[in-house]
Amino acid sequence: MITFHNEDIKFNLKNKRLLKSWIKDSTQNENCSVGNLTYVFCSDEHLLNMNKEHLNHNYYTDIITFNYNVEKQISGDFFISIDRVDENAIQQNNKFTDELHRVLIHGVLHLVGYNDKTDLQQAEMTSKEDYYLNLRLL
Repeated sequence: MITFHNEDIKFNLKNKRLLKSWIKDSTQNENCSVGNLTYVFCSDEHLLNMNKEHLNHNYYTDIITFNYNVEKQISGDFFISIDRVDENAIQQNNKFTDELHRVLIHGVLHLVGYNDKTDLQQAEMTSKEDYYLNLRLL
């Protein structure tokens, strides 16, 4: 089950049905299945407070992923700053929707086992993000 919610902002996510299908297909392509995935859209300040509270990090981020996987069935909560996604899209000269979808799949890739701590891991993560973004039917 994949659900989408807002925390402290008003945000209207478009193409929810197609996004859910894309996320499920991407997960299956990584030899995993979807359990419960909850996406929560929020502000920079809300996510900054979560980053401080849960990870002891005092900086803005676009996504925080909480992993509740059981073996190859991925489950988790994703908290996404719409403010940060918007700013990143502008800085990267990307469309907001493309940047949002990159962040949506980025969280899933963390749950299926990819990391982004080192330069090599970041390059692999970006490559996977690009691969799945190209498979969207949106």
